[in-house]
Amino acid sequence: MAAERTPTRRRRRRLVPLLGTVAGAVLVVLLSAPSDAAPVVEPATQAEPTDEELLAQGETLFQTGCVSCHGDDGQGLRAPGGALRGPSLEDAGEAGAYFQLSTGRMPIADPSRPPEAKEPAYTPEQIDALVAYVGTLGDGPPLPDVEVAAGDVSQGGELYRENCQACHSATGAGGALSYGRAAPSLGTVTPLQIGAAMRSGPGQMPRFGDDIIDQQDLDDVARYVTYLQEPDDAGGLALGRLGPIPEGMMIWVGGMGALLVAAYFMGFRRANTPRVDPIPPGEAPEPATATAAGADARAGGASTADGPEADADTAEEDAP
Repeated sequence: MAAERTPTRRRRRRLVPLLGTVAGAVLVVLLSAPSDAAPVVEPATQAEPTDEELLAQGETLFQTGCVSCHGDDGQGLRAPGGALRGPSLEDAGEAGAYFQLSTGRMPIADPSRPPEAKEPAYTPEQIDALVAYVGTLGDGPPLPDVEVAAGDVSQGGELYRENCQACHSATGAGGALSYGRAAPSLGTVTPLQIGAAMRSGPGQMPRFGDDIIDQQDLDDVARYVTYLQEPDDAGGLALGRLGPIPEGMMIWVGGMGALLVAAYFMGFRRANTPRVDPIPPGEAPEPATATAAGADARAGGASTADGPEADADTAEEDAP
């Protein structure tokens, strides 16, 4: 029994120093850690400006970039000749200001030209401030709350065809209007811009108030316009959504176009090929060398035939 216990005791004696070393290393790590570690500080979020701060910022921006056309109080200005330089903003409201500013139509460099959509000149925060300030200049429509998820695409399609399709086309690509104007494309507008435009009625667009288009209808139209921007093209290639043109028609057009191009080049090559006169029937063409040799032989024969006569004439002339 003593002989069997000896190896076991030796292994235990070897494990004791090893366990002590591991325990000491763990203790050193724990003691080296700072006892007063600084707590994790989350980054501070920027506080939302109050209504007073937002209005103050909006007034500053308005006085800087808008009064030259709309006046100090937003009543509008006229040029020295009497032409309207900038319309009154009393009826624009938050909805009108947001649509014009967020689509880059305002500010405008030339008031005599119709505004066009471009990159916004202000940041989203500055637009919010200007929208809040313009909303205090009159009794215009407020900025609506548009919820696309709450809209019904089928009902929105019916409302769109009744009220919007005549100007913006069935696909939302826009179209020509009277007096040289044009209805813009709806391909890149946001749901909030759709709601703001319908409530404010910019340009020649009619204003759809709550008595005509309620909140649910507004959500439905926004949902349908969003669908038009990325429709489900079940037929495959959308072909730019220019109309109900089947893909087979494009194949025919492409195939016929290729045939016409090939026929044109074939006719062009034929017209520029040198023309060779045809050989009459029964006559074989003579080689160029044989023809030249025959011509020389015929010339030599003629000289030989004329030789004696020429010599006789010469002799007669020389006789005394």
